[in-house]
Amino acid sequence: MDPSQNPASSRHATDILAMGDALVDVIATCDDDFLTRFDLPRGAMQLLDEPQALALYDAMGSAREMSGGSAANSMAGAAAMGADVAFVGQVADDQLGTIFTHDMRALGVKFDTPPLTEGPSTGRCLILVTPDGERTMNTCPGAAHCLSRDAVDEAAVRAASILYLEGYLFGPELSRQAMFRAIDIAHAAERTVAFTLSESVCLPGRREPLQKLIAAGGIDLIFANESEALQLAGAADLDEAIGRLSTQVRTLVFTRGPAGALAFENGLTTEVPAISVPQVIDTTGAGDLFAAGFLAARCKGHPIDRQLMTGGIAAAEIISHFGARPVADLADLVKL
Repeated sequence: MDPSQNPASSRHATDILAMGDALVDVIATCDDDFLTRFDLPRGAMQLLDEPQALALYDAMGSAREMSGGSAANSMAGAAAMGADVAFVGQVADDQLGTIFTHDMRALGVKFDTPPLTEGPSTGRCLILVTPDGERTMNTCPGAAHCLSRDAVDEAAVRAASILYLEGYLFGPELSRQAMFRAIDIAHAAERTVAFTLSESVCLPGRREPLQKLIAAGGIDLIFANESEALQLAGAADLDEAIGRLSTQVRTLVFTRGPAGALAFENGLTTEVPAISVPQVIDTTGAGDLFAAGFLAARCKGHPIDRQLMTGGIAAAEIISHFGARPVADLADLVKL
């Protein structure tokens, strides 16, 4: 099934079912000296244990707290654009887990994964934004990486047109096996499996099982920024990456920041320019919302150029303010 030709809303109970980290974002501004003092990788993401996360949280000062996680952000955006969406992710039975659950449901996202009553606390991502709008993410996954195969609802996967998987969740073996189960169910039901890369999934030890999954035809659509694409493909430039990946993945979608975005599908390359914004405030969630716009337009049956443009509009809205959840009326902006 090709959702670009068959609108999901007319055939399936759910447009998109996503699996990813269930996190609460804690966002604060800082200067470059702060990053240097705490030896934080500027513009990148690193994993923290709970003591490290507590120490950094204490030093951050005033911050905004809201539910987050890459695929969760995408589903919040897609729901705002009129898509019927659901999310699978693991929280704990604690205050942050309650916040996450309430936020997702209030945004119109179906979220029914039972919370853990034992084990680590709900995950959180400590995000530091420098004056140029660049974000440095410090993630303590906690309960998010305890997602198991038992949390995958077969009926829910079969009911969705697109299964959307988050790269950050692919690292731990437990949640990776949950993803594999969901992929098997989705493909048995002839659904599309989409995967959004992350820098973490391109690390040695994680890249190899992902490459094996791709080579076996497990992924139908990949989202990546240019750096992630080159790392995954072991390529020197984007053309080489497309050449290597396109033999195994039907649809490739690459974001390139100010250079816009492109897709390679059915042997054709489609490019669109970036959407201009007066000032970049915070790039947190830009890729997440791009994927949301792309998939929402795809499920509505729009052509590939419109899918890319819708992703660009959604990403532009997100980088114009703090946080990875839309503030403006996305449905009005994209007019799907």
